[in-house]
Amino acid sequence: MLVASINLNRRLGAVGARSNLAAWLREHGVNTVLAQEPFKPADRKPPSLDGFTFAGGDGHLAVWTSEDIAPPAVSSPATWVQRVELEWLLVLQVHLDAYAGAARASQLAELTAMATAEDGRPLLLCGDFNLAPRPEDGLFGTETSTFTTNAERRMLRQLTLRAGLVDTTAETAPAFTFERVFSGKPSRFRCDLALLSDHLAATATVTPDATVRTGERAFTDHSALLIDLPVTGQAADPGDVLFALSELTGKDSAAPARREYQPHKTAMSRQGPSPASRAVTEHLIGPLRVRSVLDHGCGRGADIVHYRSAGLDAEGFDPHEAFGWPHPERTGFDLVTSMFVLNVLPDPWQRIQVLKDAASFARPGGHIVVVTRSPEEIAKAAADGGWDAHHDGFWSSRSKGTFQRGIDSDEIMALARRAGLAPTAGDPVLPLPGVCHAVLTKPRT
Repeated sequence: MLVASINLNRRLGAVGARSNLAAWLREHGVNTVLAQEPFKPADRKPPSLDGFTFAGGDGHLAVWTSEDIAPPAVSSPATWVQRVELEWLLVLQVHLDAYAGAARASQLAELTAMATAEDGRPLLLCGDFNLAPRPEDGLFGTETSTFTTNAERRMLRQLTLRAGLVDTTAETAPAFTFERVFSGKPSRFRCDLALLSDHLAATATVTPDATVRTGERAFTDHSALLIDLPVTGQAADPGDVLFALSELTGKDSAAPARREYQPHKTAMSRQGPSPASRAVTEHLIGPLRVRSVLDHGCGRGADIVHYRSAGLDAEGFDPHEAFGWPHPERTGFDLVTSMFVLNVLPDPWQRIQVLKDAASFARPGGHIVVVTRSPEEIAKAAADGGWDAHHDGFWSSRSKGTFQRGIDSDEIMALARRAGLAPTAGDPVLPLPGVCHAVLTKPRT
């Protein structure tokens, strides 16, 4: 999904600006428009935008989506921040105070609380922050501007650190998004930002576009940010019905998912244990002093038989009821395994939620082993099978509703951090060629 974040400087009510904006959106194939200061007065009826549906907001912050996409859920916690649910990704669109540094610092503190309250959900924070994140991002003439205070920069750093966000346009040479002449000197700022969850940075592209504020076709005085995200918008069909993540984890969740996903159809029918489970019993049980195991997402349960034959107290769970492994009532396992589960879930939020659910069954100080198919293996299978791209992976079979994504060990660790897990001391390694894995620890506190 291509998202455009842009401060329209209240110009959308003008026919010429609206026409130029619509042409620019068509030219770039934008799917969703996140607009700061789109029109005035703020409480007027939103102007129509050719080819787009108004999804929510007002003259402070507003959202439009292309007509072929179902509008997202939109709410406004305050006049300066808007909450937009783009499928599995939560967007906080902002327009911070344009005049007072103390007000911006306070708003950044509120943003930090909002972001951390999402409990690990993948985030995009974008819009006009009205500040320079680094001294070199704000110039007055050739000197560093004093407009942005040190307190603001401290609060912005706290926001990115606590919420695990990266400033996606923080290049060595700033791409200024706002330029104006004051008192005979040019004032230049990189103030239009896109802060993205760190584990999504490799699968998203953010490009500033200054053409929207220069030349004959200009329609505002800020650069736009074109944000290409691994999100596949839901078709604008009122007959589509979503199902809760509880069908994947056994617990209630508000995370969106499509009914057509059928991850259980990726489960293999095995006559014996998987190589991954054999590696666990051969290389981890002794060093980690494991006596009890839960196979989380166990499929038909062949690996549970193997663990029990090795003398372990083993149980299984799989959300597909027909497999016959319901949600266990007990917790406190020494080890929880998640074998080839994350790579069949269609978005990062579900992967994080499933890791959290798996970790809930481990004792404090216990371990979680995650094994996934590698990006190289999935890329080859996708090329050989002609798989269609979907979100950050592929439909391995659209007719069956099965999804696959290659996930390397670094990505497993990034997701694990969001789920409150840590690397295991000593970096134990399983000899599993051709796949990726991580051995994680559930903190004692």
